[in-house]
Amino acid sequence: MEVIPAIDLLEGRCVRLYQGDYAQSEVFDDNPVAVARQWEEQGATRLHLVDLDGAKSGKPENWQAIEAITRAVSMPVEVGGGLRDRDRVKALFDLGVRYAILGTAAIENPDLVSDLSAEYPGQIIVGIDAKDGKVATRGWLDISEVEAVDLAQQMEQRGAAAVIYTDIKRDGTLKGPNMDALRTMAEAVTMPVIASGGVGALRDLLALLALEPVGVKGVIVGRAIYTGDVNLKEAIRAVGNGRWQDVPPNLGDSAWG
Repeated sequence: MEVIPAIDLLEGRCVRLYQGDYAQSEVFDDNPVAVARQWEEQGATRLHLVDLDGAKSGKPENWQAIEAITRAVSMPVEVGGGLRDRDRVKALFDLGVRYAILGTAAIENPDLVSDLSAEYPGQIIVGIDAKDGKVATRGWLDISEVEAVDLAQQMEQRGAAAVIYTDIKRDGTLKGPNMDALRTMAEAVTMPVIASGGVGALRDLLALLALEPVGVKGVIVGRAIYTGDVNLKEAIRAVGNGRWQDVPPNLGDSAWG
């Protein structure tokens, strides 16, 4: 299973939210480039970036930081937050980003997922953030009536390469992932599922290994690696460097076999 460190960008700084609440943000570092390099030095093989300003406004806001981070590391970078049209996704790829994460667009403009997945095979990931099983959009500010599992199945049919599933109530709490919801999600689709939200200790990562056979192929770790509750290097060593086969831009059907 691949352990993926997260950097959440708010006004160019590295922060973490509590349960997706912008009013409860904590700044961990003013230099996200240095943070990205640190995670790569500790063995990370992929980096997860979230443009929190973009998620709220509907258009990417942290271009400068995203570009600087992407240029500073050699590992593939995935980015989400405010990606709701083709031009912005293309611009992101032009910066050197490898994977684009579509969240709100998956509900509001599902055809965009189909079109981009065809144009950039293996590079379009759907981010499904849920609260009590219902999908949240627009930076988690709106809760829809769409069931997370239903959306995942629809996005798989439209060609998405993978799904990142975040349980909002667990995000930033360090209380452990929602194992039941992750199992349900993974059993409902054949594309890889990446777990996000709640990891607070190495035991949480080890527990997730039980879900690898049903399709949970990666886990995003945020607050825990900033507080020191999880040592990234030790976590990668313990869980295994399960790096999926990387695919050069526009080649192959999926980045994860």
